[in-house]
Amino acid sequence: MSIHYEVISDDDISCLKDLCNELMSYQKSKSTIHSELFDSMSFETRMIPSVKSAKKNYILVAKDDNEIVGYVYSNISSKETYSNVFATFFDLDSVKNEDVGCLSQFYIREEYRNSGIGSVLFNRSMDWLSSFKSIKDLFIFVSNGNDNALKFYQGKGFKVSHQILDGFITVLRNT
Repeated sequence: MSIHYEVISDDDISCLKDLCNELMSYQKSKSTIHSELFDSMSFETRMIPSVKSAKKNYILVAKDDNEIVGYVYSNISSKETYSNVFATFFDLDSVKNEDVGCLSQFYIREEYRNSGIGSVLFNRSMDWLSSFKSIKDLFIFVSNGNDNALKFYQGKGFKVSHQILDGFITVLRNT
């Protein structure tokens, strides 16, 4: 295993289509609440719109030789982005500034988990988000049933804030 990391541009996200769709399938397989909501979630409905609507994006991939085996996608977006027809993800009044940082998607192929790749992806994503001095509020949204992800983020200092959509998503926050 020869892992290296590469930042990709917004224009190059098509290389993540398969992994993003694997993430959606993985989340559905873990889900115990409203798993049918994942039926309409895919690269085209989740990643592309998010990348297009964000003010700034950070996409870091982990590669084993030339094969992408994991990625993290984080963004800076207007807090209003997180109040839409799907859900209101947090109390907008609780956010200090107009923009928030979000670790939006994070996935590592199963055979590469528990090898340190996740920590590298997470830490570099947090470094990027922290480089924006105006961003005080960071969020991570964990789908129900994904207990390993929840424990991972809590181990990195994020705290459970609340749940939305009857427990479909757990909202974690840096403060």
